[in-house]
Amino acid sequence: MAMGYMESSIVVYLREIMYPSGFDFPLSAIDPKLAITEIFREVATLIMLLSVGYLGGKTFSERFAWFIYCFAIWDIFYYVFLKALINWPGSLMTWDILFLIPTIWTSPVLAPVITSLTMILLALVIVHFSYKTYLKISWKDWGFLIAGSLVLIMAFTWDYSKYVLTNHSFSKIWTIPGNKVSYDIGIKYIPESFNWWIFWLGESIILSGIVLFYRRLKAIS
Repeated sequence: MAMGYMESSIVVYLREIMYPSGFDFPLSAIDPKLAITEIFREVATLIMLLSVGYLGGKTFSERFAWFIYCFAIWDIFYYVFLKALINWPGSLMTWDILFLIPTIWTSPVLAPVITSLTMILLALVIVHFSYKTYLKISWKDWGFLIAGSLVLIMAFTWDYSKYVLTNHSFSKIWTIPGNKVSYDIGIKYIPESFNWWIFWLGESIILSGIVLFYRRLKAIS
């Protein structure tokens, strides 16, 4: 929660500087040095969350659980504090930029909130059974989680990728933001539609994996 406040406060400062009239698409022109700084700030945030997960668990499964739990809590309270500080987002269907790595991720706020709740559910299942039995996430379990996550990433990057492919080659989509080509594309981008079909497919795969995981652990605990 504290990291969520820290993240939201940084966004408040950035928006005050770059969007004094309020955040909206297309993005304002940003200095390349500031863009690179923002990318490495995201990397640093992930490192901190991974560190907390590592310290919080004894086994790989427990550490993974605490990492995704902390990530989800951070993400949810990021929006909670933004709402409290600057009354944004206006609704759960307000568009937001989620990540810049390896390309621009966009979606209505509702999508990452649902994803975070799913992560919390998985973390609680892992932690609950880790106190009852020796817990190991099987390759089958990982298959569901990884496949679902890849589909979710596709959903979050779908609209921007479609926008780039309209006038540019596929190779330009996965270029790390900061070079001139990606920079010029990004500041002209306005989200049009979120592919909820792909999103719910990814969620369904992950939730199916969680259910199977839960049943397997319950049977042996």
